Amino acid sequence: MKYYSTSDPSGRASLEEVLLKSIDVNDGLYMPEIIPVMPDTFFSEMEHLSPAEIAFRVTKPVFGDDIPEDILKSIADKALNFEIPVVQLSDRLYVLELFHGPTFAFKDVGARFLAGLLSWFAGKTGTEITVLAATSGDTGGAVANAFSEKEGIRVVVLYPAGRISPVQERQITRAGRNIIAVKLQGDFDDCQRLVKTAFSDADLNRKIVLTSANS
Repeated sequence: MKYYSTSDPSGRASLEEVLLKSIDVNDGLYMPEIIPVMPDTFFSEMEHLSPAEIAFRVTKPVFGDDIPEDILKSIADKALNFEIPVVQLSDRLYVLELFHGPTFAFKDVGARFLAGLLSWFAGKTGTEITVLAATSGDTGGAVANAFSEKEGIRVVVLYPAGRISPVQERQITRAGRNIIAVKLQGDFDDCQRLVKTAFSDADLNRKIVLTSANS
């Protein structure tokens, strides 16, 4: 599977290139060249599948050319090792509970899967990866937890002083040795601005492999 940038649809990139450079030079976002259509059997069986099995089946058509099947399944199993229940509230109203992960935030779902992917590529290529993330709370805690002690990956989380909860701050500042927490005197926009500045710094990007954990 190849990927194109929304800023330049004519170009193509591999999954490895996309993960190790999540934002292109023109601030575009990468999209899959083809969005696979899941078979009807997947939907009929879905209610009996675990979150990890659903993730594996959905990502296999997209990532299967780049990541061995057993590795991809292992990533899904480790990332989504908690319940994601659909709870019925009334006759026609249901809610999907995404707060059962380790930091009690919905961001755990994506952050843990991303950490698994980047960790595998870091080991495969022998590349040291720096992950930058700006947060107003949920993202920082989820990213710090997901990437904690991952070999070959350093994470820098920027957060605004006094703008996140004490629990969220502890999640960010008390994670593994590879997690660097930076408290800024400013707001979330200031944190985001610094992250964007780093990605636009050509010299910095020649020296280190820099990617993002922000959506």
